[in-house]
Amino acid sequence: MDRLSQILWRERELLELLSFKLEVERLVLASGRTRYLATATREIEDVLGSLRETELMRAVAADAAAEELGLPPNPSLAALAETAPEPWRAILVEHRDALVAVAREIADLSSENQGLLTAGFRAAQETLLALGGGAADGYTHAGAAIVDAPRSRLVDRAI
Repeated sequence: MDRLSQILWRERELLELLSFKLEVERLVLASGRTRYLATATREIEDVLGSLRETELMRAVAADAAAEELGLPPNPSLAALAETAPEPWRAILVEHRDALVAVAREIADLSSENQGLLTAGFRAAQETLLALGGGAADGYTHAGAAIVDAPRSRLVDRAI
């Protein structure tokens, strides 16, 4: 149980770091300065790689704890907490609650970042279409621009 708790702490730390990296990415996107977007994305991918490794270690430790408690392999954290004696029960419940909270935060940040990326892509696409003579009249369900025939544009060069 001690090993499982240590791994859960590490997972919580990595999820907090992921939340921070997503917040940094959001700030880069919101600023409109895309110079550091690739770096922010690469840092997120690095944290995700570490999380995958930690999840594998957690699965192994959870199976060992399940065997110790007489549970079948691949138990949920809630099932382990329910079966574990005190003080492990309280510790595992605390881990579970913290993991759920940070997972919600990460989902919200990811959704917000996706919206900012989509808005930026559409703005760039509309700008390119306008420069090329076409204009977006709308978007398909997949996000592709619907463009009609090119229109003439008048440019006031005196401005």
